[in-house]
Amino acid sequence: MKSILIKVFIIALLTTSITLYYSCNKSNLDLLPHGPTEQSYFTQESDFTKAVLGIYAKMDDLFWYNGGQDASTMPIFLLPGDDITTNEAEEFEIFGPIQPSGGRVTYFYATWYQLIARANVLLGKVAAVPDGVYTTPGLKDYHKGEALFLRGFAFYNLWNYFGTSPLDTARITSEDQFTPPGTTGTQLLDQAISDLTEAVSLLPQSWDDANRGRVIKNSAYGMLGKSLVFRASATNNAADYTAAITAFNNISGASLLTNFGDNFAFDTENNEESLFEFQASQAFGFDNVWLSNDFDNAVGNISVFWGYYDNNYALFGKSPFFGTLKLLNAFNPDDPRLPLTINPSDRTVVKYVSRNKLDQPGVGSANNPRLLRYADVLLLKAEAILQSGGSTTEAIDLINQVRTRARNMVPGGAEPANYSTSETNKETIMNWIMNERLIELAGEGQRWCDIRRWQMQGIINLDNAFFSSNTSTMSFQLPKHLLFPIPNSEIDVNPNVQQNAGY
Repeated sequence: MKSILIKVFIIALLTTSITLYYSCNKSNLDLLPHGPTEQSYFTQESDFTKAVLGIYAKMDDLFWYNGGQDASTMPIFLLPGDDITTNEAEEFEIFGPIQPSGGRVTYFYATWYQLIARANVLLGKVAAVPDGVYTTPGLKDYHKGEALFLRGFAFYNLWNYFGTSPLDTARITSEDQFTPPGTTGTQLLDQAISDLTEAVSLLPQSWDDANRGRVIKNSAYGMLGKSLVFRASATNNAADYTAAITAFNNISGASLLTNFGDNFAFDTENNEESLFEFQASQAFGFDNVWLSNDFDNAVGNISVFWGYYDNNYALFGKSPFFGTLKLLNAFNPDDPRLPLTINPSDRTVVKYVSRNKLDQPGVGSANNPRLLRYADVLLLKAEAILQSGGSTTEAIDLINQVRTRARNMVPGGAEPANYSTSETNKETIMNWIMNERLIELAGEGQRWCDIRRWQMQGIINLDNAFFSSNTSTMSFQLPKHLLFPIPNSEIDVNPNVQQNAGY
C-alpha cells in the first residue's frame, strides 16, 4: 500500500472542497481546466480506489515533520500524559500555553475535518455511482467501509481531544451547512461507533499483498470495541462494555508477536498483532520534508517524524522527548520490554527508533506508527470484563497474556511474572490494567486518551504530580485541560460553536 499512497495526492484534490480566490483579472476568468474535473472523474472503479487512498493520505499531516519541529503535531500524541516528558516548555507537556490561537492545535483540528470532508465526498460518490462502474465483486462495499472507518477514527480523536466540535457527516453543498452547531456529551464518539459498526459489515477479511495495510474487519472490530470502552468510561454504561467485549471477540486471526520489538520496526510492519497503522512511505520526486506534500506538489513525502525520540538534527538543539521517572519505575528491571522502550540509564526512547528507516535527508521516517495493536485490545477487553462485573479470573488472564509474551522473549525468563488469578479486588485488578497499559503502550500516543477517560470515570485524580513531568512549569488545571480549545479559526466564522470551558 505504501507504494500506492505516494501517487494519490492530486486525486485527493478532487475529494476536498477548496475555494480559490483570484484577483479580478480577465485572464483568470472562463479558463478551461487543464486536468480532470470532478464531473469527468469517478467513471471507473480505479478512480474510486485513488479517492479512498486520498483519505488515508490525509493522515500524513498528523505525523510528518510539517516544515519544522515547532509546527509538527506529533507532540499532541506523544507528550500529554505520564509516560513521555521533555526538558522544554512544550505546550502539550505543561498545558498552560495551550491557547485557541495556537498553530498546532489549529492544524491538528483542521486536519481531522479535512479527512472527514474527503470521506464524506467519497461516501456520496459511492452512493450515487451508476451500475457498471464497479466491476470487482465487493469493492464498492470495501470502499464505503474504508471511508466510514477513517471518518469514525477521526470522530474518535476529535472527541478525545476537543470533545465538543461539530459533527460533520455530509459534504458541504449549501450555505446552511457553513455553521453547524457544536456537540455535547459523547455525540462525536456516538458517531464514531455508528460509523465503525457499519464499517464492520462492509470491510473485507483481508487484502492482497499489494494492498496490505488497508483496514479490514479486524481493524473495525478493534476500533469499535475501543470506542465503546471509551464511551462506557464517560457514561458508566455497562451495556457498552458488553458490546465492546462482543466486538473484541469477533476479531479473527490476530495474535501477539513473539518479539515485542517487532511492533516498532520498519521491516515488520502490518503484522498479525497490528490492526491499524499509518502507512509511512518513501518520497516521490525530490524528497523535501520542509515542504507540504499535499495535492499536486511532487516534493515531500509520506513520512512520520520520530525525531523527538532520537534527538534528530532537525530539532536544532531543542530537547528531545524521553521517558518519565514514573515510566521507568513502573517496569520491573528484568522486564524485556524495558530496553526495547527506553534506555534505563538515561530514559531516552528506544521504541520506533532502534529499528528505523530514515528518508534521504535523514528527517522523515518510513516506520509506521502502530495506531491499534492486539495487545491494546486484550487490555481493553480485560477492562471491559472487569468494569461490567464479569469474571475477574478472565480479566487477569488477559493481562497475563501480555505479560507472558514479554517474559517469554528471554529463555527461562521470570519477569514480568503473571498476576494471581485468585485476586478478586476490583480496584487492585484495575490498577494492574492501568499499569500494564502504561508499560506496554508507552510512547505510542495512547496514554493521554487513557488517563483522560479514567479521570472522567473517577478512577484516578489528575494533578501536576501525576504527570511526572521533567519540567518545573507544569500547570495542568481541571476540568479545563481535559479538552483542548476549539481553534479561533472555527469560533470566528461559526457563531454556533461554543469555546470549551476555561479558554
